[in-house]
Amino acid sequence: MKSLALFCAIVLLAGCGDQATSTVQGYVEGDYQRIGLPAAGQVVSLAVDRGSAVTAGQELFTLDHDAEQAALAQAQALLEQATGQRDNLLTGRRLLEIKGMEAQQAQAEASMRLSEAQLRRQEALVKSDFASHEQVDEARSALDRDRARVAELSAQVAFAHEGGRNAEIAAAEAGVRAAQAALGQAQWRLDQRRGLAPQDARVDDVLFHPGEQVAAGQPVVSLLAPGNIKLRFYLSPQQVARAPLGSVIGLACDGCAASMTAKVSFIASEASYAPPVLYSREGKDKLVFLIEARPVQAAPLLHPGQPITVTLPPAGDGK
Repeated sequence: MKSLALFCAIVLLAGCGDQATSTVQGYVEGDYQRIGLPAAGQVVSLAVDRGSAVTAGQELFTLDHDAEQAALAQAQALLEQATGQRDNLLTGRRLLEIKGMEAQQAQAEASMRLSEAQLRRQEALVKSDFASHEQVDEARSALDRDRARVAELSAQVAFAHEGGRNAEIAAAEAGVRAAQAALGQAQWRLDQRRGLAPQDARVDDVLFHPGEQVAAGQPVVSLLAPGNIKLRFYLSPQQVARAPLGSVIGLACDGCAASMTAKVSFIASEASYAPPVLYSREGKDKLVFLIEARPVQAAPLLHPGQPITVTLPPAGDGK
């Protein structure tokens, strides 16, 4: 098709007979966005039709996503589990458990005070020979036992109020972060099963329909954004100097508004020619350069394949 357009342009230029003409024929072309997804799958829904307008972020189609949905649910459950374990360490024991431990501590302290009193009594009696040294040793041993019990319960109560140990809490925090990362990854994989419009555009073509299998990276929908419309025309070596990059050219087409303009955005680095034209004094007049330009104003009436007439700037005026 490009060869046909090039041949037609050469014929038009050759038929003009005036290489310094200010008007040339061209046509409208578009830079299409072909939307696909990185993974293969089956198309399960199609949210747009050919020719419909879409906005940025709008859903175009979806691929089968049962496995990704299940993985997301699993990741959410693991995050809830990790968060619960972390919170349990941070809050410590339940209030009723702590109260029970505190009651045991009070009982142990009471037993210790009783043992202290009994030791003092035995020490007084042994001085009057009313008690033996064995009874004093027994009372002292009971006091030591009660003191150790009080120390043990005090440590348990303090630990219950404080919560888990620092290392356990750090491990639990790391578990929560890992679960959050796994959830984010599962959500990303699910999102990769939905094709979204990258910008406002028109649906130029629908390449696959629900029930059809799509390979990884294969486009499902083709879009054409208004800003991706461009003009193509061909200039002879004598004319190309009149339309340098950035220069403004006139634009006309059937049904278009008057005084439309476009800005030159591309000039081919090499001239093209149609065989069997040879490089000679006569053949060089049939050489042409491909030129592309972008409309300056919004041009909703321009469509790919539409013929247009380009008016070049006056000779010597590159702007």
